[in-house]
Amino acid sequence: MSAHHGNTPAAWTGVIVALAGFLVGSVGLMNDPVKMPIFWVGIALLPISLVVFFVMDKMGFGNNS
Repeated sequence: MSAHHGNTPAAWTGVIVALAGFLVGSVGLMNDPVKMPIFWVGIALLPISLVVFFVMDKMGFGNNS
């Protein structure tokens, strides 16, 4: 395993976007009544985080070793 495994700008950005998705989704579920559109926006951010990671990795912001 690389010494810099997961410690790249691409990985950090992907994780931050995924965490934002979980946060938005949980806020939608905690409302009374439940705000399902907000929940689904949070769910939509999760696959977007994977796309952001792979695009940034291909741009050279990933682990190049």
